[in-house]
Amino acid sequence: MFRFPLFIAITLIVAFGGGIMISLYALDATQGFGAIKLGAWEAFPALQTVEADPYAKSHRARAGKLLYGSAEGLTFTASVDDEGARLNANCRYRISGQTPPARLWTLFTADNGGNPAAVKTGHPSALNSWTVLRNQDSSFSIEISAVAQPGNWLALPEAGTFRLVLTLFDTPTAGSSGVIDLAMPKLTKTGCGNA
Repeated sequence: MFRFPLFIAITLIVAFGGGIMISLYALDATQGFGAIKLGAWEAFPALQTVEADPYAKSHRARAGKLLYGSAEGLTFTASVDDEGARLNANCRYRISGQTPPARLWTLFTADNGGNPAAVKTGHPSALNSWTVLRNQDSSFSIEISAVAQPGNWLALPEAGTFRLVLTLFDTPTAGSSGVIDLAMPKLTKTGCGNA
């Protein structure tokens, strides 16, 4: 007598529960469509605009991220180096070159969820265009390692994988279709472990 209603209840729980779990997985797995990859750097130009796809809007709303206008900001992330190897806190890296034109840019180390990485107290986990030391040709070189380095240095978490987040603020490239032609700084591995 109770078999049929119990079967219906279990079916509904599995259907709705499975649908919710798949939706949450889809939101965590992607930031949306239309990614542009420039070397190690990846950006989603439509992510912050009204034309963003529904997954991108949901991802942004769920994460509570700040919404920039189409020409106000563009965020690039790197989870691999220029050779395609995953960024690892046991290795050392160098970012060299120039960023695309922007009034201000920021660079910080992040965990795999995009949140600022936990580094030792007093170590620099972020740099910006006003504090970075530049060469005469306006290029720069930033050392990224767990051990302090001379010049521009960005500290890493103690272990595990990480990402780098580079945000360009008030940049003319964010609102144009020429994002593919941008020259991004190189991200190279300079060594791992004690070698």
